Amino acid sequence: MHLNKNLIVTAILLGAASAASAQSNVSIYGILDASITGDRGGAAGGVNKVSSGAASASRIGFKGSEDLGDGVSAIFQLETGVKIDDGTLDATNTLFNRQAFVGLKSLTAGTVTLGRQYTAYHNALAAIADPFGTGYAGGSKNLFPDSGTTVRTSNTIMYSTPMFSGVSADVEYSPGEQAGNSDASRIFGGSVGYANGPLNVRVAYLNKNSDTILVPATATAAAVLATSKNLSHNTLIAANYDFGVVKAFLGLSFDKGPISAPVAVANAFGYRVAPIASSDSNEFLVGLSAPVGTGSVLASYQHKNDKTSNNQDASGWGVAYLYPLSKRSNLYAAYGAINNKNGAGYTVQNNTEAGTGDKGYNLGFRHMF
Repeated sequence: MHLNKNLIVTAILLGAASAASAQSNVSIYGILDASITGDRGGAAGGVNKVSSGAASASRIGFKGSEDLGDGVSAIFQLETGVKIDDGTLDATNTLFNRQAFVGLKSLTAGTVTLGRQYTAYHNALAAIADPFGTGYAGGSKNLFPDSGTTVRTSNTIMYSTPMFSGVSADVEYSPGEQAGNSDASRIFGGSVGYANGPLNVRVAYLNKNSDTILVPATATAAAVLATSKNLSHNTLIAANYDFGVVKAFLGLSFDKGPISAPVAVANAFGYRVAPIASSDSNEFLVGLSAPVGTGSVLASYQHKNDKTSNNQDASGWGVAYLYPLSKRSNLYAAYGAINNKNGAGYTVQNNTEAGTGDKGYNLGFRHMF
């Protein structure tokens, strides 16, 4: 009798677990990426070191969904960046610095999410325009604006449409959350894309207001702004086409405003006059990926046109070879170089580091789970 009771309880628990599993799921995922990296050409001299996340930022994340019926699901994602070279978080005093959002997904109406998320601009640059995916020494971060709030924004409301005949779109809005001024620090943008067979095209836009309030408004006094830099915006045209033997990539970015295209390192080359971030510029990228042997080759050429009177242009190139050990593990080698002009100060970066010179390399191992 005792045995029968145990069997009944076990059957009930298994049935309940099976029902819950059918309605919801939670998964743990991550990337562990370690490499030997080197920088050359900076004022501080050459450096070789063990780095984390040269190809893809090392991370651990949790994501899941719950089936609510009628094609609607509740979804969430929490993702934190880690440095596996020393075991620390890659953002001080911030746990889920990479992504933290919750939302609803409908198969017919689209997806709405709220929280910290990637911008539509970054998604288009990383997934469509750049064969390096904004990683490695030759990635688009070297000359394209891809840092800070150009990559991710907090307090974001995002809506993504389903795909209709290859067409999809995203709209994002991040209120500045400053009392007395609804425009200060707000960010908004979006993208529209078309994917059909080997062709993938997307146009993305990002608008940032850098005003910040120092003293909130009162009944007798207006709010005082700590800074008043007004609007900056970035527009990106991204495309790739898979020819089978080679995949071609294209990126065009148009940047306008005081914080539209910041310099990653203030004065990496020790100039007498530090480089000035352009407030009016555009970037151009062409690249490719192609299977070679059991692995694949990545290559790109970039050019930055500074249209201000400083004329601090730059051009750069990069090449990489990825060698798969399995579906989840690979070795990589990458090299990038930049030619700065008229006192420009752009550095060879990778996915997580700004770099210190105009030449750099990565030799690494990446595992995904």
